[in-house]
Amino acid sequence: MGMLELRYLPVGMGATNCYLVMNKDTRELVIIDPGDDPAKIKQAVSKIEGKPVAVLLTHGHYDHMMASNQVKKEYHIPIYAPRAEREVLADSAKNLSGGWMMKPYHVQTDYWAEDGEVLHLAGFEIRMILTPGHTEGSCCYYMEEEHVVFCGDTIFLESCGRTDLPTGDMSQIRKSIHIILDTVPDDTELYPGHGEATTAAHEKAFNPFV
Repeated sequence: MGMLELRYLPVGMGATNCYLVMNKDTRELVIIDPGDDPAKIKQAVSKIEGKPVAVLLTHGHYDHMMASNQVKKEYHIPIYAPRAEREVLADSAKNLSGGWMMKPYHVQTDYWAEDGEVLHLAGFEIRMILTPGHTEGSCCYYMEEEHVVFCGDTIFLESCGRTDLPTGDMSQIRKSIHIILDTVPDDTELYPGHGEATTAAHEKAFNPFV
């Protein structure tokens, strides 16, 4: 993984995997999907003496973004999200923060990323790949040099994210899984929004949605 030091911590009721993607040389890091527990995230960042530079969101559901604004304020850093997810992030019914949490939550997004765009953050090149299906604007973040993909709720270990929520689409998520698995080498590590990490090779062989 070269300069990459990766930590993750489960946050919130749904045990969402919040990832700390750190550059070993500079200690700069990117926080992916801070779903809840901002104090827990702060403690984890302090423990590794990290220097956050950005928040990246894989999609707009409440369990992946409920600590975003607090983290942004704590570290004075921008929030990045897929442009295609703009409506979900803005609508508390679609992002589920209104109905399930009884507390509508709106992310203060600073930058809307386009499909295929490469983000230069913490000394890494991070490509946003649009992967609709779980939501209409879901994405994965691919670090080609490090052979790592952060999948959000698109790909799980031998499974995929649910598609019965607002803007979900099963046919789309199947296509999106193929997009990722057809793009990355077999030895690429896949880090999902929930549960254990896997590899592209394993999912090609055992994921029933492929």
